[in-house]
Amino acid sequence: MMNYNEIRRSTRSVKVGGITVGGSAPVAIQSMTNTDTADVAATLAQIKALCLAGCEIVRVTVPDMAAANAVFEIRNALPEVPLVADIHYDYRVAVRCAEIGVDKIRINPGNIGGEDRVKAVCTACRAAGIPIRIGVNSGSLEKHILEKYGAPTAEALAASAFYHVELLEKFDFTDTVISIKASDVPTMIAANRLVAARCDYPIHLGVTEAGGRLAGSIKSAIGIGTLLLEGIGDTVRVSLTADPVEEIAAARSILSAIGMEGKSGMNIVSCPTCGRTKINLISLVERFERAVDAEGLREVPLRVALMGCPVNGPGEAREADIGICGGVGEALLIARGEVLRKIPEEAIIDTLIAEIKALANK
Repeated sequence: MMNYNEIRRSTRSVKVGGITVGGSAPVAIQSMTNTDTADVAATLAQIKALCLAGCEIVRVTVPDMAAANAVFEIRNALPEVPLVADIHYDYRVAVRCAEIGVDKIRINPGNIGGEDRVKAVCTACRAAGIPIRIGVNSGSLEKHILEKYGAPTAEALAASAFYHVELLEKFDFTDTVISIKASDVPTMIAANRLVAARCDYPIHLGVTEAGGRLAGSIKSAIGIGTLLLEGIGDTVRVSLTADPVEEIAAARSILSAIGMEGKSGMNIVSCPTCGRTKINLISLVERFERAVDAEGLREVPLRVALMGCPVNGPGEAREADIGICGGVGEALLIARGEVLRKIPEEAIIDTLIAEIKALANK
């Protein structure tokens, strides 16, 4: 497992409810509800589903005072969940959300209004003891920055971030998290590098408008994964045009793929299959993943190998905590390099699940 703190950029710590972002704290997984926030029952149900999937910080959109009043009910119903209010345009909504007890305010200072309004938000957040996340997005850069740079380049995004940071600092507010997002992955990576090199504020990573489950997960894996492997990033959100719960699975997969210590959960290794494969490995892996989810084992930090033939199978299974190497109608069950026994193909799923449970309980 990768010890992220060995390569990590040094940042200050920011508290979001019971979760610490930055410093030496583990990288936190976030998502955002897509319900009408004013529909308290629907929003609560989705927040609970997100948390069950492993989401650690939940953001809700708060476009008006009606939604802010709903957030008050949501906050009281789920006091243990770190809750972020996403605010645009109306600074009074941000002030209200700070007063009712959310755990962080997300604003784009450029669309809140004049400096007096930004100051009001800073004052409310300081009084409530909650941080502000500056959200810079390639689709909503300030006019004067676009005029200077001509397009939402990495340099333009970084300039916007520092413009906002300096505005908050002007009002003596430094309990801040920065996010710099773009739909273009190279731009997102470059912009975050620029910002990371010039400040010690924690950084929220994400690729915005990334697309559906497949395309969005790939773009996010490249953008988020690249930066994390460089030691940049303190909290992540995978933005998908899908059920928000899918974002949590994608985020966990990214952290698992880079070996993030304490965050990886189960790492399932399986071969792509070829003409040598003698068992129905594609179906087997699909059924195994469904069984893992059904049994609530996704967070068990084990490496599980499902290999289809004797070429790479024994080697991969040898490196795994538990795994199988397929043959004709059967498979070898291998645990940490030791061949345990042969099992018939129809018993593979049940056997693996039983072995995983036994290992998890040791």
